[in-house]
Amino acid sequence: MGLFTPVKKHANKFRYIPRYYDPEKERREQRRRELHGTSSEQEGQEYQPGQYIRTQRDARRAAKSSNEGGRKMPSMMFLMLFAVLVIIIYMLYPRIVEAFSTARMSPEEQAQQEIEEFNPYTPITIVPNDYKEE
Repeated sequence: MGLFTPVKKHANKFRYIPRYYDPEKERREQRRRELHGTSSEQEGQEYQPGQYIRTQRDARRAAKSSNEGGRKMPSMMFLMLFAVLVIIIYMLYPRIVEAFSTARMSPEEQAQQEIEEFNPYTPITIVPNDYKEE
């Protein structure tokens, strides 16, 4: 609690905080007003139910129609899907062909093919070396 002093140490100061015009802030506020449906064009109009939703929906549609990248997405997705499908077919095609070819073989041919295939567990036949040094 201060006591009364007839002599002041400092003169009264005028506290003026300057407010400058910020164009970015103005643009943001204008855009926000347009999206919320309270633009300067609609100042005198009365609120209608669903007005804000319709305004945002129309803004999204306009942005989507002006954006050309949105139309490329389905075609890009189709190309990627096609590439994956080609890779899968490329990897599975030999197995599918082999399955069909073995299905057509007779049991004797299948047994002969199994004998000819390499089996790492079969015993190795050792052949003596007939080479003689001279």
